[in-house]
Amino acid sequence: MSTSPTRGGYFELSPDNSTASRTLGESAAAELHRMILAGELPAGSPLRLTDLAAHLDMSPMPVRDALRRLEALGLVEIIPHKGAKVRELSEADLRDTYEVRIDLESLAVGRAALAMDADVAARAATALAQHEELLERGDVERARHAHTEFHFAIYHASGSRWLPRAIEPVWQNSERYRFASTPDAERRRLSHLEHQAILDACVAREPERAIAALRGHLEGAMTRILAGMAH
Repeated sequence: MSTSPTRGGYFELSPDNSTASRTLGESAAAELHRMILAGELPAGSPLRLTDLAAHLDMSPMPVRDALRRLEALGLVEIIPHKGAKVRELSEADLRDTYEVRIDLESLAVGRAALAMDADVAARAATALAQHEELLERGDVERARHAHTEFHFAIYHASGSRWLPRAIEPVWQNSERYRFASTPDAERRRLSHLEHQAILDACVAREPERAIAALRGHLEGAMTRILAGMAH
């Protein structure tokens, strides 16, 4: 497992990778992260240390470490002397999250478009194809990994050490909103076209077009999520 954002997540784990090298804290964080995104720990859920330790079959210490890691990503709220809970979802938080993502990811994709090479383009295209295939099969969790791989392959092509790190927390928070509901066929089709437009602009080395495509994608995603929250 990578604990850097190089592959798009502090707790992201490819389904084909071994978990042997992970610390107990990392393992706990990875599982709690998965449970939050999957809705098994819904927004507002209390995160009781003893209950989580029993569920994960480990001592409280690595679970406490995991909660601190998730707090750093904005997924968990730790209230002194009261305990921890999964952060609530709200329209205000969603808008704030996506506005920050738009600013940071626009900068990253603009730089990436100027530096795009064949290897990065191939990796992003493969991840995008896997994302579509996995969604068709209903494998939402693996599709999430492929989606992350697609975006962060491009963002790392920016050549910036710090941009992917800065994007990471708001990305993880936005994933809670994206996976709160399963997209229908039309939403998947629109999302795929938006992703392809981003990649095409980067391959053409047209930064302004890449930024416009990225902004359109994120603004569209935010609008679709807000519509879902209103029902």
